[in-house]
This record gives sequence, structure tokens and C-alpha cells, in this order.
Amino acid sequence: MTQSNIVYVGMSADLIHPGHINVLEQAAKLGPVTVGLLTDRAIASYKRLPAMTYEQREVVVRCLKGVVEVVPQETLDYVPNLERLKPAYVVHGDDWRSGIQKQTRQRVIDALAQWGGQLVEVPYTEGISSTQLNAALRQIGTTPNVRLSRLRRLIENKDIVRVLEAHSGLSALIVENANVKRDGRTLEFDAMWSSSLTDSTVRGKPDIEAVDISARLQMINDIFEVTTKPLIFDGDTGGKPEHFGFTVRSLERLGVSAVIIEDKEGLKRNSLFGTDVEQTQSSIEDFCHRLSVGKQAQVTEDFMVIARIESLILEKGLDDAVERAEAYIEAGADAIMIHSRRKEPDEVFAFCKRAQHFRRQVPIVAVPTSYHQVSEAELADHGINVVIYANHLLRAAYPQMMKVATSILENGRALEAATQHCISINEVLNIIPENGR
Repeated sequence: MTQSNIVYVGMSADLIHPGHINVLEQAAKLGPVTVGLLTDRAIASYKRLPAMTYEQREVVVRCLKGVVEVVPQETLDYVPNLERLKPAYVVHGDDWRSGIQKQTRQRVIDALAQWGGQLVEVPYTEGISSTQLNAALRQIGTTPNVRLSRLRRLIENKDIVRVLEAHSGLSALIVENANVKRDGRTLEFDAMWSSSLTDSTVRGKPDIEAVDISARLQMINDIFEVTTKPLIFDGDTGGKPEHFGFTVRSLERLGVSAVIIEDKEGLKRNSLFGTDVEQTQSSIEDFCHRLSVGKQAQVTEDFMVIARIESLILEKGLDDAVERAEAYIEAGADAIMIHSRRKEPDEVFAFCKRAQHFRRQVPIVAVPTSYHQVSEAELADHGINVVIYANHLLRAAYPQMMKVATSILENGRALEAATQHCISINEVLNIIPENGR
């Protein structure tokens, strides 16, 4: 026997369209409708973080005709809510009879059978879907405030946030659009990384803060014109505290979500040189002051100032890294990036273990350039919240360009280079759809 007359409808409702309305209308004919609204975390587990927060979506859904109650659905699986509510009916579009939702559908049927509930399936509304609408929105673009706030939401709602470097509008489009299907879920990059190393290298300059902030901000403008995902900015040392305050305001105004600054001073040298070149770590007091100035300069609560600790790079030891992390957090750091150039992640994982006992918990960021055999799942299991793939698109592009250049020289023509190493001109044009208009 059913335990209630509830009619249950599960949905994401990020973008309400006629298909949603049709399902709700059919459900309301059967009785009072309770919507199981997927949480941000539930949606982010299988596709993009929704444009609207759970709270915003809840307000919209409660206003829809026929809906008498809205409850959070914490997972893609309906069963926990169904077993608690024991609805007489579950109403869903019939599009889930095949594909990745087929197993979810069967679990709903099996759960309903326990108390005599019934699954009612509504014919799918042709010609419209949330996926299509979201794709259209991405083409329109986004606003600085929406983009800026997205990183914090991602960290709150995903086991690990996946970030890939972008050094141009074209490389940013790759970060924006790359996706794969794995285990019935769509995987993509969540955010972009603006690296000082790649920004310098594409200009043919050394990675010693030789490219001024104005030039780098212009590149971010180029990236933001063609993408919607949030961006983390590599702020190197941050410069003088007073200058860092201006940098924070400039980044925040553009819609950048976070800046990472490292606790070194003097001439900036790439961290992966380690102790092979002279590098000076800031005192804890000086770096805390730099962080404080940056935090005081920001306008929104969404912007993040992330402290990058170089103790392991400079072989100062784990205790020094932990001491600095706790001090930086007290000074206002919104997250900690722990860096290492070792081939194994042991010291990073040891830091994460110690971080579990910090007085205040903040996200941990890792850049596994050297220990690249470690999976995202392993990083997440050890407490890493954000993983940055810091330079891989540039590193992939350079070898191919060298092959093309040498092939043309060796053969005295472009045939071999064009057929072996290059995409066609039509493919180049199709990278930017507007070329065909």
C-alpha cells in the first residue's frame, strides 16, 4: 500500500522550458506534486555546475503551477527520497528509457514496487532540451560577476575542481569546449589557469615577471570574450604589497575568480628549478602583510586570494610549510596551494594530512606537474580540492610547431607538413563557427 498521495517529480530545473511544464501539468492531474530538486552537487557530479544556485532554482520551482512542495534531491539516485516519502506516483519524461538514465529508471521502478507506487512516463517534448539551452547561453557569454562567483561554487559542490591552463583565446576555447563521456557522465574542465610561465613564453620572454600586468590583463580580456568558465590568475610573488592591492582590484573588476601568489621575493625564478637557482622565500610576516593588503583591497566576497607555499620546493621541510600555511590562513588566505617538484606526491599528501588539523579549514590546491602519474581521484582522496594542469596546452603546441617548421625545411615544400601534422584550412575555420557566417 502507498503511504501517501504524493506525486514525485525529480528535476534539475536550471533552465525551465516547455518540457518541464508539460511533465508538471501531467503530474498535477494525479495529485499534489512534490519536486525533488537536484542539488548543485548532484548536478555537478554528472555535468556542468548549474547556472543558478539551488536556492535560486527552488524559488522558481515553488512558483510553478501545481507544485506544493520542493525537497532537495542530494544524488542522481531517486531512491533515498522515494523511500522517505513513499509517493503514489513518480512522473518523468519517457526519454530515460534508454541511455545513461536507464539504470536510474529501473531503481525507481523497483523502489515503487515496495509500496505499490506507480511510474508514469510523459512523452518527451521534441525540439528542446536543457543541454541545448545551456549551449545557447554559452554562446551568448556571461557577466564578470557571474563568472567571478563560480569558482567558490565549484569548490563547494565538486569533489575536485579541474583546471587547465589557457594562454590565448584559441587555447581558452579548448578549455571551454573539451569534454569526454566516462561512466555515463560528461567530464570537462571547470576553470582556466592564466600562467605567468605560459604568458611569458608565448611572447618569447623569460619567466621572471618580465611581462607587465597590463599586458597579461589584455590576454585575459581576449580569453573572456570567447569563454564563460572562471579563471585563476598566476600572480607570481604579487610584487610590493601596495601594488598587489591594485592587482586584486583590476582582476576582480574583469571577473577573475582568484589570484595565487607565492611566498618568494626578489627576482622571480620558476619554482621547478628548486634550489638549482637562487630563490629567496619571504618571511612569514612579510608575506602575511602582502596577503592582508590583497584581501583588504577586494570588493566582493567571491574573489579569492590563494597563498602558494614554496617550502617544499626550497627544501625547507614539511614543518615549515605547515607553519606558513596556518599563518597565511590567519592572515586571510582563502586557500592554500602546496607546491612540490618531486616525482612522487608523498610530501604533498603528508602536507594534506597535517592540514586536516588546521584551526580553520580552507581548500587545498595542487599542481601535479612533476608527479603527473597521480590521478584526480587520488588527489581528492587525500584532501585536494583543486587540481591545476598548469602548462600542458603550450607544451603540446610547441613540439608540433617545430615538426612543421623542420618538415618544410627538410622537404622544400609544405606537402608533408600539411598532410602529417596540420589540420585542414576548413577545420581551422570551423574552430570559430562565426567564420562560416
